[in-house]
Amino acid sequence: MTPRVLLASCAELPESDGDDTSLPAALGELGVSAGWAPWDDPAADFAGADLVVLRATWDYPARRAEFLKWCESVPNLANPAEVVRWNTDKRYLVDLAACGLDVVPTQLVAPGAQPDWPDAGFVLKPSVGAGSVGAARFGPGSLDVAREHLDGLHADSHVAVLQPYQETVDREGETALVFVGGTYSHAFVKGAMLSDSAELDGSGLYVDEQLWPADPEPALRRAAEDAMDAAGTVLGVDRRELLYARVDLVRGPDGRPLLLELELAEPSLGFRQTDGGARLRFASAVRAALLQR
Repeated sequence: MTPRVLLASCAELPESDGDDTSLPAALGELGVSAGWAPWDDPAADFAGADLVVLRATWDYPARRAEFLKWCESVPNLANPAEVVRWNTDKRYLVDLAACGLDVVPTQLVAPGAQPDWPDAGFVLKPSVGAGSVGAARFGPGSLDVAREHLDGLHADSHVAVLQPYQETVDREGETALVFVGGTYSHAFVKGAMLSDSAELDGSGLYVDEQLWPADPEPALRRAAEDAMDAAGTVLGVDRRELLYARVDLVRGPDGRPLLLELELAEPSLGFRQTDGGARLRFASAVRAALLQR
């Protein structure tokens, strides 16, 4: 019997932003039937699929409780619901830092609280968010505007994340290293996004990005491997159980790689920024995951 996979998306991006559109064809070459469906489509038979893969469910920040309830209702979900719950709140960065991982310094500012404002540039963003929506960069002389932004996040019941802005991003961008089935696959660079000229995509779900291929040096590779190992420790899973992961790294002032994000829920995997073999590696990992169920 031909295994059936559903790639979960959202109504605004029913077949992703274009990066994943060819995945059904790649899976079909391996004898796997695959198609797209928005996660909240009542007509989609997610319970009957052999595997449901989160790909472009990027409307979840405004409906996280509903989304997590749906995740828990899906019998065969990748990545699993407990991973999604942990990873869709940026408070996970504190967990990883507690493991000794080099993480961009992170303050969590709950509604009603005030942060220890940095002396240099910084970023404020919601702890539950995607695509840089709600994130803003401030200089040390912009505290009044930053306080207004913080008040807005708190008014929407968000815990805010405050991080010092890493100036190296303006020169180098962020390096995103992609893992498939726990194994490194490929990498790409994301240009600086928190600028005055940044604009939302037509869907309104993410900030348009400038992306290009990357061949990361060993220090970045080691940092990404450390992040994957740390996530496995915190979650109590073998990293090979994670069908996909994206590790976003930046360099600190001393040149040391720092973890900015570890995306385990629904990250864009940059297939358009790498060789065609990446899609085939992903399809192979999906087929292997099917055999384990």
